[in-house]
Amino acid sequence: MSKLVIKNGRVIDPSQQLDRVCDLAIENGIVREIGPDLQVLGSDEFDASGLIVAPGFIDMHVHLREPGFEHAETIETGSRTAAAGGFTSICCMPNTQPVNDNATVTNYIRDQARRFASVNVFPIGAITKGSGGEELSAIASMKKAGIVAISDDGRPVMNARVARRAMEFAQALDLSLIEHCEDLHLSAGGDMHEGIESTRLGLRGIPRSSEDVMVARDILLAEVTGCRYHVAHISSKNSVEMVGFAKRRGLKVTAEATPHHFALTDSEMRPYDSNYKMKPPIRERCDANAVSEGLVSGAIDAIATDHAPHPGAEKMQEFERCPFGIIGLETAVGLALEHLYHPGKLDLSRFVQLFTNNPARIVSIDRGTLRAGAPADITIFGLDHEWTYDVNRSPSKSRNTPFHGHKFRGGPIATIVGGQVVWKMDA
Repeated sequence: MSKLVIKNGRVIDPSQQLDRVCDLAIENGIVREIGPDLQVLGSDEFDASGLIVAPGFIDMHVHLREPGFEHAETIETGSRTAAAGGFTSICCMPNTQPVNDNATVTNYIRDQARRFASVNVFPIGAITKGSGGEELSAIASMKKAGIVAISDDGRPVMNARVARRAMEFAQALDLSLIEHCEDLHLSAGGDMHEGIESTRLGLRGIPRSSEDVMVARDILLAEVTGCRYHVAHISSKNSVEMVGFAKRRGLKVTAEATPHHFALTDSEMRPYDSNYKMKPPIRERCDANAVSEGLVSGAIDAIATDHAPHPGAEKMQEFERCPFGIIGLETAVGLALEHLYHPGKLDLSRFVQLFTNNPARIVSIDRGTLRAGAPADITIFGLDHEWTYDVNRSPSKSRNTPFHGHKFRGGPIATIVGGQVVWKMDA
């Protein structure tokens, strides 16, 4: 049996209200014990002095592109990229080809993950067939095959009646319904946030209201159906306020934020640089501040990357023609430290919670904790080491990021999955 003792790290586990310098012992892929001066016969040791030892980070919003778009990313390359970013578990969205709207595709993804993935891969199933928004997919059989939530991410369910029926199914099957909140009529033809900057650049704008009206509609439907409703990549100050209001009313409403929505604003975009084109778009300073404040207050429950790889041939087109999305697995922890922890907005316990037991709770997976007997998925990260992100060294097949060359303070040091070190920062 493999044995590993992580020595002298600051172990932070919000699921146990644990924050102390001690050792952590792993045996045969399971957390065995946490305590001072642990000695395990025949074990390897990892010196974590001066580092944070946390439950394995979870990214609940990743696009792995397989099957169908393997030229952009695969389960193997995407999972290696996740490991390099400090993530031990990722949830992959269903907008593949074919769409993950039935148990056959779900089983294919799980089989590929077992064979090739460096980290845990949890599939998310489509809400509707082909993500077309009109006919519900085979949700029950997909759950039996292993999906952990449902979403038509990238293609919102515009038909309110279908959305309500989907929520009723989700409630009956105890699944979270994850919505990409966008009114496609309001956002039609838009390429960036609607405001002064879009006018200055001569680009069609995507208004806040395209997100806000869908969040409002879905919160009302979630109240009627009692389902667990989750807002993906929230970006608008009004939407953050509505989610906070829904929580105060006791509704089962949660939300996630991406690092680029609290780290960037439209005024910081490099003109016509396609690496700044994402959906929802990066918005104004007031929106970025609201997202940060929502992460602090609890209105927003998790940080997720919306890792969206596109090859250079597709992304390096005119701004109006190129696809939306950026990669983000390797920069997420560094950006969160830079914009949330180092400025003093979040303490470390809340910081870790946003990456661990909160997303685990939302998608109901047995991760995000270091309790004895739990799977030994562990993220080790530092707070002060300086490093520069070089996208050309990324395990990802794609290079679409606005953060190439960005200098970070703090980030992942090692990623451990099932007791095995699957990634470690170069010395």
